[in-house]
Amino acid sequence: MNNAPIGIFDSGLGGLTVARAIIDQLPGESVVYIGDTANSPYGTKPVETVKHLALNVMDKLVEHGVKILVIACNTASAAVLFDARARYDRLGIPVLEVISPAVHRAVSATHNGKIGVIATSTTIATGTYQRALGAYQQVEVTAQACPAFVEFVERGITSGSELLAKAREYLEPVKAGGVDTLVLGCTHYPLLTGVINYVMGSEVTLVSSSEETARDVYRTLLENDWLNEDDATGEINFSALNGGESGAVVESDSPVALKQSNRYQFLATGNTEVFTRLARRFLGPEVGVVNQA
Repeated sequence: MNNAPIGIFDSGLGGLTVARAIIDQLPGESVVYIGDTANSPYGTKPVETVKHLALNVMDKLVEHGVKILVIACNTASAAVLFDARARYDRLGIPVLEVISPAVHRAVSATHNGKIGVIATSTTIATGTYQRALGAYQQVEVTAQACPAFVEFVERGITSGSELLAKAREYLEPVKAGGVDTLVLGCTHYPLLTGVINYVMGSEVTLVSSSEETARDVYRTLLENDWLNEDDATGEINFSALNGGESGAVVESDSPVALKQSNRYQFLATGNTEVFTRLARRFLGPEVGVVNQA
């Protein structure tokens, strides 16, 4: 058993879909989540810039004793995975990402071999999904960048006519490709499944990497004998993570809220009030505290 927390990061709110799955599947684990909202979105930035930003955030998590790192961002996974593993594997800290789980699930789900991928501009430009899916015989890939989707989510917009019009614009070429499976290649996109499903049609299977990534975390913890029991109450040295300064406060002093605030810590590099409001909406009551990273 290892009481150290699981470190998760994303450019903003999208990685909360991964955090939600990890919290649900691993209720005995503590979590530290950093949303690099001051530098969001990653998906329109050059690869080298994304590498620098991502490694900086992961260094902060490693400095404070996480036992595993989860890159809950497709753009960062595509840009920095090899560098991150070279950097942290020597410290005995496994690095997991969100692309491989989605690829495996999509290949298992397709019936006609036609798989669509929607992602940020940088993720599509790296060709990571296209190469990974193309390694399977009889798979035809249609890839489409959907950069504005991240901006909608970061503004808290998950429905409405403006979003619907943009979704139709982005997804028409994917529909024309005859896909029966669509990979949501950005962790923000599962928060838009309503509009994406509406435009694509119910016959198209939507694949998110969140649940599969959480299963990878479970396997990694089990293989290293680091898995905590369900009633674990491990606490995080949050004052060290934040340099002793506090941000948003817990709104309830109930035992449940206090226990959650000790086990699930959330930080943002940008505006903590905006992040708090949207993170509570997207993830739930586990978001008791959001401090400035």
